[in-house]
Amino acid sequence: MPQSDGRELMLEGVKVLDLTQYLAGAGVTRMMAELGADIIKVELPDLGDGSRLLPTIQDGRSAWFVQHNRGKQSLCIDWNTSEGLQIIKDLVPLVDVVTENTGTPEILAKRGLDYASLKTLNPALVMASVSAFGRDSVYSHKTGYDYIAQAFSGLMHMTGDPDGPPQFVGSAIADTGTAVHAFAALGYALFHRERTGRGQHIDIAMVDCMFHMHEGHLECAHFGGHEPKRMGSHHELVFPVGTFRGPQGWIVVLALDLQWPNFCQALDRPDLIDDARYKDMSDRASRRHELIRLTEDWMATFETDAEVIAHLESFRVPCSPVLSPTDAIGHEYFESRAMVRWVDDPLLGSVPIPGYPFKFGDQPELPDLVAPLLGQHNAAILSRELGFSEERIAELTRAGILREGLT
Repeated sequence: MPQSDGRELMLEGVKVLDLTQYLAGAGVTRMMAELGADIIKVELPDLGDGSRLLPTIQDGRSAWFVQHNRGKQSLCIDWNTSEGLQIIKDLVPLVDVVTENTGTPEILAKRGLDYASLKTLNPALVMASVSAFGRDSVYSHKTGYDYIAQAFSGLMHMTGDPDGPPQFVGSAIADTGTAVHAFAALGYALFHRERTGRGQHIDIAMVDCMFHMHEGHLECAHFGGHEPKRMGSHHELVFPVGTFRGPQGWIVVLALDLQWPNFCQALDRPDLIDDARYKDMSDRASRRHELIRLTEDWMATFETDAEVIAHLESFRVPCSPVLSPTDAIGHEYFESRAMVRWVDDPLLGSVPIPGYPFKFGDQPELPDLVAPLLGQHNAAILSRELGFSEERIAELTRAGILREGLT
């Protein structure tokens, strides 16, 4: 599947056996598919990937599933049968990568699909395991999803009003963030294999990825005695860093020490620059409530949020409107970055999805991809990869080892 100028896609020729479902795992292979990797997605009867049931569903087809599984080939096979399990194992020597997020380690180990078993079949194999608490962990037996990782990692503790309950981030930040971490790790593991010939196991925990996002909370608590806690709409240590009510909606400003003079000039209050009450960041933060009122009163003198932002930006004050995800559709920035994509699906028609966040100079084009029907590629995969005859495939289908679905 070359680009229009004949150049190969970046991962063309890389084969992946995908044992993932939902998002934290499926997001890894979603990003690999965009770069041309050959993804064999193993789905289990009778449902397949559980995300096929996630909203929004039209005529039995999940648009959510479409977004995260375009470009993958579906092999729906019963691994609780000896024949089905053997087929999966027979595919392992033929692939470069295995990805999985199958819950607890025992699920794969008891079937001989753990890394220790698979590397005997393919010593150069790179395997990525994605889980809530990691494979090598005292909590590896625990199951968990996005909000569990947000809670356990401390991310939820930092989100919400200081006098209210902890709140989750409204998008699947733990799932998608972990998928990006695993995607990056696979790239380095494949690069390492190119240099050494050695495969390896990659153990990615959602909790670890979220905990890694704490940019300074441990240091501040240790050296400054500041206990990490929810701050609500405004930062407790720095001002102006927060969300302000504009004439129409909400406007975020993030101005540190070097931007404070610019901020004062923008508000036509140069007298505040040298005001002893607001000398440094901590002074401004401790008196933030009076400064919030002053700032919002100033913003109210404008008719639109856009005018406020344009004025602040003319003084090089970092600021932004608070947008809804759907505000991205038709927005000049997201259009210029191709971050809203309309992709064709044979059942749903045109589907809007977020665009690809990586912009590679040697692969400026993305392939046209389609999400598979359940078991759609059973015959193609088994005949191409393992040389199965039509008769053999038909026997496996009649025996219920291979399954197919309409969506």
